Amino acid sequence: MSGAVVVDGPGEHRLTGHEPRQPAAGEALVRVHAVGICGSDREVYQGNRPEGYVRYPLTPGHEWSGTVAAVGADVPSDLVGRKVVGEGFRNCQVCDRCHAGETTLCTAGYEETGFTQPGAMAGTLTLPARLLHVLADDADLTAAALLEPAACVAAAALKANARPGERTAVVGTGTLGMFAVQFLRAGSPAELLVVGTRTEREELAREFGATDFRTKDQELPDDFDVVIETAGSASAARTAAALLRRGGRLVLTGIPAAGAEGLDPTDLVVRQLEVHTVFGAPPDAWAHTVRVFGAGLLDPLPLVTHELPLAEFPRAIELVGAGDPKVGKVLLRP
Repeated sequence: MSGAVVVDGPGEHRLTGHEPRQPAAGEALVRVHAVGICGSDREVYQGNRPEGYVRYPLTPGHEWSGTVAAVGADVPSDLVGRKVVGEGFRNCQVCDRCHAGETTLCTAGYEETGFTQPGAMAGTLTLPARLLHVLADDADLTAAALLEPAACVAAAALKANARPGERTAVVGTGTLGMFAVQFLRAGSPAELLVVGTRTEREELAREFGATDFRTKDQELPDDFDVVIETAGSASAARTAAALLRRGGRLVLTGIPAAGAEGLDPTDLVVRQLEVHTVFGAPPDAWAHTVRVFGAGLLDPLPLVTHELPLAEFPRAIELVGAGDPKVGKVLLRP
């Protein structure tokens, strides 16, 4: 018997025994290798998750990697033994949005692994096999545990549609920001500016392909073609919009606190800015991420700074919220 983290309610958790749930028809049982902690997991633990987007008691964990241990009926048996990652949104597959490939907009209601359905902070995870994305046999599963946030950024990169030779920028230097740098770099931009608050991230940003790094307090340009915002604050969104030329393209991925002052609609209209938003990752973004990762164009490992056992879940949550510039991605290892 392995262990599992269970959050019974805001501020209440326990480590309990875990018995794998055998897969039913259409499902797969995955042996979890690693699971990432992000700000939304902290929201679950603290009780700050918006109403309807969490269901207690809950085993969290939506960023994960693992190996298929068993499959149910109607699932190809050759999946067993394969390294995989998996989509989080439990879409209905039959509504008009799902048929359009926009599974994160499923009209049947919100259901997601690690928030309303059992997540990966356990020895195993049982989920619909249709959500799995198979990795190469030699894939690094520790690195692959970060492909969920990478897929969210891939959704942003696809919406940004940056063309070779365009001037691009990223606002935010966390995990999402560093993935945004890598995705934009793969598109051969003329310039790739990173704007953040932590100068400690400059070296890593440049390693990933940034051609310039500035803090938001420095003088910033206003003639970029594409900007991806990943910082999750209203001020970051405004900074991102200000970087754009007239007619530029902006993609927002961060979620500011409720009631935050937003973008100026007059500015958006007068400058004819094209604004997109991202919440989660649909299948095409996941497929794109797995391809880019398999091609060696995405390097998640430098973002990992801590690997802890499940029993240290409280410390992992504390590390994520500490604001320490030395803390990057925190992984739990069931």
